Amino acid sequence: MEPLLKVENLRIELKTRAGVAPVIDDLSFELGHGESISFVGESGCGKSMTALAIMGLLPEGIGRVASGRILFDGEDLTVVSDRRLRDIRGNEISMIFQEPMTSLNPVYTVGEQIAEVLRAHQNLGQKAAWAMATELLDAVRIPNPGRRINDYPFQMSGGQRQRVMIAIALACKPKILIADEPTTALDVTVQAQIFDLLRDLRRQTGTSIIMITHDMGAVAEMAERMIVMYAGRKAEEGPVADIIAHARHPYTRGLISCVPHIVANLTDAREELTEIPGIVPGLGEFGQDRCLFSARCPQVTDKCRKARPETAIFGGRQASACWHAEEV
Repeated sequence: MEPLLKVENLRIELKTRAGVAPVIDDLSFELGHGESISFVGESGCGKSMTALAIMGLLPEGIGRVASGRILFDGEDLTVVSDRRLRDIRGNEISMIFQEPMTSLNPVYTVGEQIAEVLRAHQNLGQKAAWAMATELLDAVRIPNPGRRINDYPFQMSGGQRQRVMIAIALACKPKILIADEPTTALDVTVQAQIFDLLRDLRRQTGTSIIMITHDMGAVAEMAERMIVMYAGRKAEEGPVADIIAHARHPYTRGLISCVPHIVANLTDAREELTEIPGIVPGLGEFGQDRCLFSARCPQVTDKCRKARPETAIFGGRQASACWHAEEV
């Protein structure tokens, strides 16, 4: 079966004060029907920019797809008309944005905002759209949906606002749901509830999920396959269990080592948390013909500083863009 989404050699360029920078550099990946994958990496590595490119929401006049293809059901989203993109966006591909308080309109009730999507894409009348909006609030486990549908976003907690965003995203039963840091600023119990909700909805609807996060724990919870991004490039890709057990790229190992582990009792030896030194390079360094992680890498050699690493494949399932991947 052909993949639902296929990204081929995608390059996205942004205009900066210093010139044009490749914020995404030669990215390729596939998403199958009903599959869940996760993009992982620090802020500024290109995760959200990839999602915006898929949605056709790159910053106007600043960002553009310089080369490559984004094939959705065989249709290249980089060349379709704006009208076709509007038909797809919110209907066949939906996105849960990072901050629900700024994504929801503060002057409209949550019911009106859900109903608007249904009227626009499903051609429902006002009464039918309102009834469906109430059902969606119930589906995302907001108590008393018949009453809460008349609430404004400020009258809801952070977790409830995020559930409203999920209801809007799922209103038209999309084939792909993109979740950009869906549990940012939520406490751990609410995070667990949101993950449970997304898993249940995926089982019920068969929706494919792309989750964007910097949290390796969230990846282990939600995804079957993961893509580690660094400075606009794919550092590592493969099944979540394989990468967590045998990460080949030093950046991936650094991300994993930053996750604290709970010990059985206080007498057990605690594993020391390590940190990745330095910061993600600025946009002016993106696209250079070398390993962009070399300045922070404990395994760096002269080869890393002089040449872009080739991608090595392990077991036919795991890929790592590191000159020293086979040494692990």
